[in-house]
Amino acid sequence: MPVPQPSPSVRPQGEINTLLGRGSSFDGKLTFEGTVRIDGNFSGEVFSDDVLVVGEGAEVRAKIEVGTLIVEGHIDGNIRATKLVELHAPARIRGNIETPSLFVEKGVLFEGNSKMENLTAKGTQTPAPRPVK
Repeated sequence: MPVPQPSPSVRPQGEINTLLGRGSSFDGKLTFEGTVRIDGNFSGEVFSDDVLVVGEGAEVRAKIEVGTLIVEGHIDGNIRATKLVELHAPARIRGNIETPSLFVEKGVLFEGNSKMENLTAKGTQTPAPRPVK
C-alpha cells in the first residue's frame, strides 16, 4: 500500500520521519524530531521544536507545542508554535493559537483566540522592547 504524500498545498520542510496513517488511532504523549504527519486520530499531547503536519481527514484532540504546524484536518485543543502555523482548507480548529506567524486560508474554520508574538524556547517569551526615553 503506498504511503500518503502531503497534498500540493502542504509543503513541510524536509521528508516525513513518522506517519500516523488513516484508520490509525493513538492516545498519549508524542515527542519527535524532524517532520511528523498525522492522517488518523490522535489524542493527548504533542511536543517538538520541528514540524507537525495534520492531514485532511485527521482528528486531533491535543495540546500542541511545536516549531511549525501545518493543518488541513481537525484540531480540538490549544496550539503553541514558535515559528509558524498554516491553516489550509478544509481545516477546522477549536482552541487558542499562539505563534509569531499565522496563515489562514479561505475556507478554514477557526474558533478561538490568536496571540501573535515572538516566541522562543518552550515556556519563554522574547521581552517586549521598551520605549526609548
